[in-house]
Amino acid sequence: MKTETYEVQIGKLLEQLTLEEKIGMIHGAGLFRTEGVERLSIPPLFFSDGPMGVRAEFADNEWRNTGTTDDFVSYLPCNSAVASTWNRELAGEEGRVLGEEARGRGKDMILAPGINIKRSPFCGRNFEYMSEDPYLISELVVPMVKGIQQSDVAACVKHFAANSQETERLWVDTKVSPQTLEEIYFPGFRAAVQKGGVHAVMGAYNLLNGEHCCTSKKLLNGTLRRDWGFDGVVVSDWGGVHDTREAAEAAIDVEMEVTYDFDQQYLAEPLLKMVRSGEISEALIDEKVRNILRLMFRLHMIGEKRETRKTGTYNSREHQDTVLKIARESVVLLKNEEECLPLDAKKVKRVAVIGQNAAAIHSNGGGSAEIKALYEISPLLGIKKLLGGNVKVEYAPGYYIPGKEAQGSVNWQADSTKKDWGKTSEEAEVSDETKECRKRFREEAVALAKECDTVIFVGGLNHDFDSEGYDRTTLTLPYEQDALIGELLAVRPDTVIVLYAGSPVAMPWNEQAKAVLWSYYAGMEGGTAIAEILFGKENPSGRLAESFPKDANDCPAHTIGTFAKKDVVEYKEGVMVGYRYYDTVDTPLYYGFGHGLSYSRFVYKYMTVRPVTASAETGGTMDAPRYELAVTVKNDSLRAGKEVVQVYVAPKERQDDRPAHKLCAFEKMELMPGEEKTVTLLLTAAAFSVYDEKQHAFAEKMGSYEIEAGSSSRDIRLRREREHFLSHPGR
Repeated sequence: MKTETYEVQIGKLLEQLTLEEKIGMIHGAGLFRTEGVERLSIPPLFFSDGPMGVRAEFADNEWRNTGTTDDFVSYLPCNSAVASTWNRELAGEEGRVLGEEARGRGKDMILAPGINIKRSPFCGRNFEYMSEDPYLISELVVPMVKGIQQSDVAACVKHFAANSQETERLWVDTKVSPQTLEEIYFPGFRAAVQKGGVHAVMGAYNLLNGEHCCTSKKLLNGTLRRDWGFDGVVVSDWGGVHDTREAAEAAIDVEMEVTYDFDQQYLAEPLLKMVRSGEISEALIDEKVRNILRLMFRLHMIGEKRETRKTGTYNSREHQDTVLKIARESVVLLKNEEECLPLDAKKVKRVAVIGQNAAAIHSNGGGSAEIKALYEISPLLGIKKLLGGNVKVEYAPGYYIPGKEAQGSVNWQADSTKKDWGKTSEEAEVSDETKECRKRFREEAVALAKECDTVIFVGGLNHDFDSEGYDRTTLTLPYEQDALIGELLAVRPDTVIVLYAGSPVAMPWNEQAKAVLWSYYAGMEGGTAIAEILFGKENPSGRLAESFPKDANDCPAHTIGTFAKKDVVEYKEGVMVGYRYYDTVDTPLYYGFGHGLSYSRFVYKYMTVRPVTASAETGGTMDAPRYELAVTVKNDSLRAGKEVVQVYVAPKERQDDRPAHKLCAFEKMELMPGEEKTVTLLLTAAAFSVYDEKQHAFAEKMGSYEIEAGSSSRDIRLRREREHFLSHPGR
C-alpha cells in the first residue's frame, strides 16, 4: 500500500481537530510550550532560548528556574565569535552541537541563530548577532541552520526584520527603504529560508515601516511566504503580538508571551470568540495549524517515523572539544608590534594577570542568552592551566565593579515588554567609595605589574553592557579601565592587552599598546583558547566581522540615520552600513572589517579572473556564477597558519549612495610553512547586482569593475579589472 504523504495526513488531522484544539496549538500554554492534542497524538511544541546554549528549565507559569543539576549544558561561542572564524564548517559544527543539546534536553525548537545586522556598535544584543555584512551572514547562517536541524530540532532564525536596537524595542517604528531591506537586512533571512531550509522564523519586536513585524502582512504574507516560498512556522517574539485580528490575518502561526495569563493571549480566547462570532474565518486558523503539523512531521514528532526521531545528547566530551575548536578560530589578534606575541612559556617565571574579565564568568548573563553552563574556563584559569606549577601566576582585579542590587520578584523579561520600559547601560553616578576602591585597585595592579616579568591585562565589557533589553550609550570602556591600561603601559610598555566583549569599544591607548588580542564571548573553553594563543600553542586566525570605529559619531547609523530613538528610527544611511560606509568615505578606524593578524606571514602572489558561462537554467538567478577567481597565497614563514582570502567587488563608476566595494566571496585556507596554495572562488550575479525599487527585483549592472583580493576590506593585496556584460542566457 502506498504511504500517504504527510500533506494528506495533515488534511485528515485538521478535519478531526475541534476549533478549541486548534486555538490551543497556536498560542503559548506555558512560557515555553504550546498545547498538544493528546487524543490525536499531537504533542505540544517545546521551545528554548539558545543563541549560546539551551536555556535553563523554567516553570510553566512563572519565570522561576525549576532545574536542579539536570539542566546544565555546554556554553557555546556567541554568534559574533562564530562569525569571527570566517569558517563555514565551524558554523555548521556550532549548529550541530546546539541542535544535539536542544534535542537532548527534549526541545523541539531552539530560538537561534540571531542574524540581525550590526547597524550600530551600541546595540545591546550585538553579541548575539553575526556581522555588519549580509553576505558573510548568509554564508554562515546556512550551515548553522543545517547543523541544528540534523537532530530533528527546528532552528528558528531571528529577529525578522531590521531589529537593530533594544531601546523601546516593542514600539519603535523602523523606517527602511525597499532597496536597503533587500540588499542589507533581508539576505541572511532569505538564505536561511531558501538555502538553509530553516523550519522556523521569529518575528521581531519592532515595527517596520508602520507595521509590527510579528503581524505584518507585507513582511510575513508577502516577503516571507509569497516571495521566498517559506512553508515553515512563524513564531512571535515573546510578547510581540498586540492585536487579535492582525495576528489572525498575518502569516504568523504561534503567539508566545512573557506573562502568565495564557488564555488571554491574542490568539487564545479573544480569537476563539471572534471566530465563533463570524468576525474571523476559521480557515485562517487552519492554515496556521497546517504549518505547525507540517513542522511536526518534519521533526518526526508525529507520523510513521515518530519512533525514529533522534534523541540528541548534551554535555558530551565531543561537544566540549568542538566548542574549543570554534573558540580557537574566533579569537582575533588585532595588533602585534615587535612580535610581542606569542609569549614564551619557557621563559616566563612570574606573570601578572590583571583585570576583572580575567576571572569573570559570562555564561549566566545577557538576557535570554543566559544559560547554566556545565563549566566555563576563564582566561585566568586558562593561563594557569597552560603554564602549570613552575610559573607563578598572580591575579589583581585592577578595576572595581560596584555590586548590583538584587533583582525583584518580577522577572525583567515581563517588565521589558512594557511601553516606555528601557534602561541604558550607562554607569550610575560614581560614589566616593567607588572612586576610592578604583584608585586602590589601580595602585595594587600597577605595583604588581612592576614586579612581574610578564603582564597580561584582560578587560572589556560584560553583560551589564552586552545584554538584551537595553543599548549602550558610549564606546568608552566602563569602570575606568582606560586609566588603568594607561598606567600599566606607562610602567610596562610590553603589557599585553586582551579585551573580552560583545561589540567594539574605544581604545585611546591603542597607539601605545604593542599587542592587542580580541575575543567575543567564546563559550565554555574561551579562556583555554585565549591562553593557547597568548603562549603560541595555537596560531590566531580570527578575523573581524565588523568594523571598529574610533568615534561613535562616525557611525552612519548615528550621523546619517538615527539610532536609539523611542518613536521612529530612520535608516537614512541606506545600504551604507559598516565598512561599506567607512571605506567609501575613508573614515579613520581602529581596525577595519575582516582584519586579523597571524603569527604566520602570508604573501598574495597571483590572481586570475575567468568568465563563467551560465546555463540557461541558472542564467537569470542571483546565484548564477559569473567569474571564477584563482588566488595564489604563500605562507612565507616558519609556522603553519590559516589565512582568510577575502574578495571584494568595486564598481569603477560609483554613485554617491553606493559603497566603494562589497564582500562577495571568501575562503579560509590552511598553509604549511613555505607552502604555496591556490584557492578557487566564484563570483555570482549578486556581486554585480543592485535592487531596483521600480522593477521590484535585482538587476545586474553593466560596466567596469575592479576585483579585489586581500586580507581585509582595508588590506587589498591584488586587483584585477573586468568589463562586466550581460551576456548570460535569458537576458
